[in-house]
Amino acid sequence: MPELPEVETIASGLWPMLAGQTIEDVTILNDSSVEGRRYALENLITGREITHVHRRGKLLLMDLSIPEVYEHELPVPRSEYPLQLAFHLKMSGRLFVHPVGTPPARHTRIIFDLSNGNRLFFDDVRKFGFCRALAPCDYLNWQFWQQLGPEPLVINTDRFVSLFQSRRTRIKAALLDQKVIAGIGNIYADESLFRAGIRPDKPSNEISQKSLRLLHVKLKEVLKQAIRECGSSIRDYRDAHGDAGAFQNNFLVYGRTGQNCRVCGNPLKTEKVAGRTTVFCGTCQR
Repeated sequence: MPELPEVETIASGLWPMLAGQTIEDVTILNDSSVEGRRYALENLITGREITHVHRRGKLLLMDLSIPEVYEHELPVPRSEYPLQLAFHLKMSGRLFVHPVGTPPARHTRIIFDLSNGNRLFFDDVRKFGFCRALAPCDYLNWQFWQQLGPEPLVINTDRFVSLFQSRRTRIKAALLDQKVIAGIGNIYADESLFRAGIRPDKPSNEISQKSLRLLHVKLKEVLKQAIRECGSSIRDYRDAHGDAGAFQNNFLVYGRTGQNCRVCGNPLKTEKVAGRTTVFCGTCQR
């Protein structure tokens, strides 16, 4: 599943191609690819300009312009008009801009026709991903959004430490919990814990403040490096131009089951933490 660096990379790649474009039409080809109010996605975003593309956690967000008409001319109250489109790519979701007239591919789930003639396709082989139109009323009713934790690149270190100090759950499980901190998945949890020298199965409340501070530093370093290298391509992930990321070439532990540690040379260990395959070094991570 694309994590924070991958979604950040996709958003930054899409924005130059979508900046100032108006959504002229929406075609839904797969019902399960829509979450929330289908009516809003089909009928209330046409004629709206895309004003920004960015990220929140693992969500890709497209901001929309405000309808420039009087309240009495709108078919529904203004509070029900979407302010954003939220895409969760899940395992295999992709967003690509195609030239005018491009037909949908086999796995295209939603088509957005743009004012310059281009078409934005939301493709998803496994059909786990979704698009959701977000109006003021939707933010309040969407529990996932309401419970989303702070951003690891924005939160200060003192707040980061406080999030984990009182939790008895294992530190990797806490990092993966989107209610605790947003955007971290299996890859960047393993890599940051290795760089901080912390065992992934250690209870959060047994880790010293000094080690938690170091973890925040290393987590930000890993995320920023991954963003610079356009994310990690393991299976399905491609950026907005169809290119693979490069950070997988720098993995120190993730996906290296059965190999030796690149720091100490000892065999890496593998176990399940929070239901996820976890690779770590028993020597470097104490």
